[in-house]
Amino acid sequence: MTTKKVPLADLDWDDLRLFLQIQRSGSLSQAARQQRVDHSTVSRRLGQLELCLGGPLFERRRDGLRPTELAHLLTTHAEAMEVAALGLQEKLGGGERAPAGKVRIAMMEGIGTTFVARHLAPLLAQHGGLQIELVTSATVVNVNRREADIFVSFFEPQGQGLACAPAGGFALYLYAAPQYLAAHGVPASLADLAQHVFVGYVDDLVQLDAVRWLDELVQRPRMRLQSNSMLAQMSAAASGLGLVLLPKFSVVQETGLVPVLAAEAKVTRTLWLSVHHDLQYSGRIRAVMGYLQQLFAAQQPWLNGPPDTAPRG
Repeated sequence: MTTKKVPLADLDWDDLRLFLQIQRSGSLSQAARQQRVDHSTVSRRLGQLELCLGGPLFERRRDGLRPTELAHLLTTHAEAMEVAALGLQEKLGGGERAPAGKVRIAMMEGIGTTFVARHLAPLLAQHGGLQIELVTSATVVNVNRREADIFVSFFEPQGQGLACAPAGGFALYLYAAPQYLAAHGVPASLADLAQHVFVGYVDDLVQLDAVRWLDELVQRPRMRLQSNSMLAQMSAAASGLGLVLLPKFSVVQETGLVPVLAAEAKVTRTLWLSVHHDLQYSGRIRAVMGYLQQLFAAQQPWLNGPPDTAPRG
């Protein structure tokens, strides 16, 4: 039976935007949640779009949706239309219009939760029309696929269409709970670390080499507890389970940890800000990017300074 093809003149831009959401999320259900409609509505609109184009856009598999060749072709054109629509919105808004709208920032859990989230109030007080979506992820966030507007990372992302810039850096230090040091002794040198146990990341769940920072201090550390969450590692170490290597910013309110070998056991990382080049001149994106750059620049002396020895919290 021949499938009836709907005229391309009936192609709906809203259906193309929905297609991009399905493509980026890999799920009809997720796209439905983002659109705030039910699953059947998304399925019906996708079917209508496929009728217009004369073929299927996704293969339904047990592990999710797989884009067809037609989907890859459509993505290129739909994203170009999306960029044009965003540019038109910016121009129609006028150059003097205050930045407004949603901006999604993605970054690792630790820096997002313990540092950036604590410093967003001035930005939102200055720009009342902005709404921030802070997404924490232990994996690489694809800005090209619009998984986020801005990506804060500990490495320089690679890919076409990205505008990336370093935004300073931060230092990591070894910490331990006083009760652990009382029971196992205080290391006197880096060589002594071989006699201690550690808390760190789960090896086979580490997708970012940039967070394999403990390897720079200790060869084959003896792990007592491993977690994919930096906050869980911090809490476990504070209970006395072992030594932990943490960014200085993460322990600002953790009173159960003290620095160990602060003069020797130091690791550094560079911070990078990334945005899709088509969005970098958007008023709302520029406002948030500029604020983050100023924030990291202003905090560099503290972020890279020695660990705090005074009581925290």
